[in-house]
Amino acid sequence: MIASSALYTGLLIQRCMDMDSTIRSYPDIGDRAFGAKGRALVSILMHAELYLVATGFLILEGDNLSYLFPKAGFELGGYSIDARRSFVIMVGLIILPTVWLNNMGVLSYVSASGVAASLVLLCSILWIGEFDGIGFHGKGSFVHWNGIPTAVSLYAFCYCAHPVFPTLYTSMRDQKQFSKVLVVCFFLSTLIYGLMAISGCLMFGSEVLSQITLNLPSDKISSKIVIYATLITPIAKYALIVTPTVDAIENRLLAGSKTKSSSLLIRTCLVLSSVIVALALPIFGYLMSFVGAFLSVTGSIILPCLCFLKISGICRRCDFQVLIIGGIMCMGFAAMIIGTYTSLLEIISHFVSGD
Repeated sequence: MIASSALYTGLLIQRCMDMDSTIRSYPDIGDRAFGAKGRALVSILMHAELYLVATGFLILEGDNLSYLFPKAGFELGGYSIDARRSFVIMVGLIILPTVWLNNMGVLSYVSASGVAASLVLLCSILWIGEFDGIGFHGKGSFVHWNGIPTAVSLYAFCYCAHPVFPTLYTSMRDQKQFSKVLVVCFFLSTLIYGLMAISGCLMFGSEVLSQITLNLPSDKISSKIVIYATLITPIAKYALIVTPTVDAIENRLLAGSKTKSSSLLIRTCLVLSSVIVALALPIFGYLMSFVGAFLSVTGSIILPCLCFLKISGICRRCDFQVLIIGGIMCMGFAAMIIGTYTSLLEIISHFVSGD
């Protein structure tokens, strides 16, 4: 349901852009629909979402690398920096050169390596379950009803690329292929997500962690392949995710006076700030649940529907398409309210308990 809804709203974004050739970005859609206030709202939600997703990538890297090399910390100026924080800083430095690139064509090839890594990751997980002694015998309750809001929020986060769609659409040589690209991407993503979720449940049951890589035996070669494949994806996709935010900042601060050095400074500061946030919020699952519930559902489900209804003017009619959009919006509002409340409780509980 979530995948189908997100695919449909992605197609609505394309239709909004086809109605007005001056639309070049997601905030442009908000402006075309609701004026300056619409642009401001879409911009805030979009950039907050993309920024926190990029920050989640750094947390993911730090968690997995510290699992492989738990003694990799160091001291700096009398301060002890543990393995997780050390790797967050290191990965930030590795990612930085990819953010300096401003060619979407080059970034598409960098991002494609992340797709290949995802396929390797899935195949390796299945191999570990079948041939490395873990098996598919996880125990625990089949359904935890109190975990449904978090699960919905995490799945919503999995399909939160909508703010990047206008940038990708305008950069394509053959824009008529965009809808086909969306269908293929959503189908493959849903297949991978579903197989990974089922594998994690069958292999580790209720003991599965927010990142399945943290459940794997670290001494197995196949486990190392999984973790390294996991590491490639954030590095490959970080730059693509933050590109709309970088472009917005540069257009705002460097209008008419953009130089290469000023652009590099802005991009460096953005990466540095996300590293700092990743060091301060070491809770990948809870953070992604919040992003999915509040920002992803709003930016990728609710706003595309509202903007399309306003721009197209079909909200005055009562036909099958309007009913579909209305149903998607109702589902989105319910997921946003319940999921945000649940994720905030989990984050507060984490810090209060000191885990």
